[in-house]
Parts: sequence; C-alpha cells; structure tokens
Amino acid sequence: MKTMLKAALIAAILIPAGTYVVQASTISSACLKADRKAATRQLCGCIQQAADMTLSKRDQRTAATFFKEPQKAQDTRQSDNRAKEKFWKRYKEFADVAVAVCS
Repeated sequence: MKTMLKAALIAAILIPAGTYVVQASTISSACLKADRKAATRQLCGCIQQAADMTLSKRDQRTAATFFKEPQKAQDTRQSDNRAKEKFWKRYKEFADVAVAVCS
C-alpha cells in the first residue's frame, strides 16, 4: 500500500510534465549504456526520477552497477550481510516505484 501511494504521488508529479528531462545522472547513464533494446532516453530518465525519489546517491551508485553486472544484483539479494539486506529493501521499493510509474 505504501509503495502504491508513492507511485501515485510520483505519477502525479511526472505525468503532467509530459516529457522527461534526462540528466547525466548515475542511473540514467547506466540504463542507456546497458545497450538494451527498450532503453530509451525517456524511459531511462523516468527510472532516474524514480531513483531520485527513493534512493540516496550512494544507493544509486550501487544500483547502477547492476545494469552492467546483473550477477551483482543477485549476489546482493541473496547476501546475509545486514547492510546489503537493508539496501535490497530500498532497491526493491525503488524498482516497484519505477515499474508503476515508468511502465
């Protein structure tokens, strides 16, 4: 429920803008460099905006590495390290918001 409320708030902020400004930010840059078919400037910019709303800059740097090394995301998710577990919860919330707003 909390994630859906955040997604609705973000959607209310982003959708009226009509276009997404892509900044040279960590997540959007990693998204574009990942060379995936669906990675457009608009989509990567939207994902960056979701990251700006939900992740610290430090978390964004960590999450950006997942685009290049997907195995690192899997290792982080399965880790027993408390700090990585906390990060993964924040990352999951970011991903849920990005999917809700950017899909």
